[in-house]
Amino acid sequence: MSLWSSDRTRHYLVLVAATTVGSTLLYNYGMATWENDPQPLFRSLGIVFQSFTTTGYGEDAGWATPQMYLLTIGLQLLGIGLILTAVDIFAVPWLRNTLAVTPPSATTDLEDHVVICEYTPRGEAFIEELESRGREYVVVEPDEETATALHEDEYRVVHGDPESMAVLENAGIDRATAVVADSADDTNASIVLSAREANPTVQIVTLVEDQRLGEYHRIAGADEVLSPRQLLGESLAHRVPTAVTTTVDDGVEIGNDLELVELSIAEGSDLDGRTAGEVELREQFGVDGIGVWTDGTFESPIPSDREFDTETRLLVAGEPDRIDALRTEAMSTVQPFSAQHVVIAGYGEAGVAAGEALAETNSQVTVLDSADKAGVDVVGDAREPETLRETGIDDAAAIIVTLDDDTTAIFTTLVAQDLNPSVEVVVRANDPDDVRKLYRAGADYVQSLATVSGRMLASTVFEDEEVLAVDQQIDVVKLPAGRLAGRTVVDAAVRDRTGCTVLAAVRDGTTITAFDPSSFVFETGDEVVLAGTDESVRSFEAQFLA
Repeated sequence: MSLWSSDRTRHYLVLVAATTVGSTLLYNYGMATWENDPQPLFRSLGIVFQSFTTTGYGEDAGWATPQMYLLTIGLQLLGIGLILTAVDIFAVPWLRNTLAVTPPSATTDLEDHVVICEYTPRGEAFIEELESRGREYVVVEPDEETATALHEDEYRVVHGDPESMAVLENAGIDRATAVVADSADDTNASIVLSAREANPTVQIVTLVEDQRLGEYHRIAGADEVLSPRQLLGESLAHRVPTAVTTTVDDGVEIGNDLELVELSIAEGSDLDGRTAGEVELREQFGVDGIGVWTDGTFESPIPSDREFDTETRLLVAGEPDRIDALRTEAMSTVQPFSAQHVVIAGYGEAGVAAGEALAETNSQVTVLDSADKAGVDVVGDAREPETLRETGIDDAAAIIVTLDDDTTAIFTTLVAQDLNPSVEVVVRANDPDDVRKLYRAGADYVQSLATVSGRMLASTVFEDEEVLAVDQQIDVVKLPAGRLAGRTVVDAAVRDRTGCTVLAAVRDGTTITAFDPSSFVFETGDEVVLAGTDESVRSFEAQFLA
């Protein structure tokens, strides 16, 4: 709707007309009654317009009565008010529309890019993966305010409805490598249909909230349907120490003789209270200490004075039997044989997956959710102390928090720690920015849904680059050796320059784990298996692949 046809414009024009008529009549009456100088209405109308526009009063100036002076002062003020109102109604919107930064509605200069349908924290993690690899992308965002903000932040964005074929064509779907649908489950199905119609050969990947609806995405034409919530729920369950799962997480197998493991230190174990220098991982156990997590902060290499305790998670790599020996040392010398109590707060896709994983152990599980549905034992708000007490949190060994809102998860963590300081708190973070807050609130382990989603997408979309562990706090990837060709790991100072640890080399399809980093020279066409934080992996890509 144009400015001239808007309600504000109509109301303003009515105000001007009514004010002009009233002021003309009042001025005409004043000249006849107070000044004893009757005049035609058209002359009074002219004087009113002169007053409103502040151009002067001509021969009428110099009145004899104070009433006329007060009247003309009022007319001048009224005129200034009308002028300012006109500026607000006409000039300001025109300037705003003229000077405003608007997101583009089409892109024409991209090829072999990824079309991301709608912007989310999960999509942001994927965009970081794309940018680190030097891959092009465009976000199709239906919300104009969000699209404008992304455009101002220099994201490649097209404003429009991703369900529209025309909008997808404006995003260059005919030249795209892949389409990622990251909206509501029903909207994603519609996006898939439009994308498949616009480009029958493009790879289409969807993220699904409810795994049961994934089949409809496939029927619509999706090539891959990813369920990061389910994977994350299972991963969180594996982080819970139980009488049968012990304190060590599932490892990442690299070749036949190398395994990467995140290892917790149990209270009372042989490692508890000792420093890295005293433990001597390489000398005593024959494993490489990649790094150590403490309150969400990753250190690599491990400082020799770093003391291991129950808040520590070790990242180590080695042969499976040597890892088993270290696992034994990290476990408590007194193992509980009774079923341990685990509370699950939040029974959505991730909570259900966590519950199913724990059902395979001898853990006693109590489920808390705000909705009364199948599988829920306690109905209520997880932030309420009395509700948590109903779950038996006071004697629980662990609580898995899989709530949809991070603020609620943070408060639930605070309450759980207050009610039971010894409880193991394992939390899903929806937004990566909230991971640090959750650790400060007292969480023992936090995994980001956005990070897992981004890694799953990267592993699915890129055929030449493989993400080996999408559900770990650490990033484990297989990448081209790039500018490592002709150099050794030591010569290139990979760890010092990037923070990554080179775990293995892949040559002609064979994974080589037993190599001397100071003498093994990479060749063109080799691949490298790396472990590091997301930031350090991106640093490697920037320095050796970009």
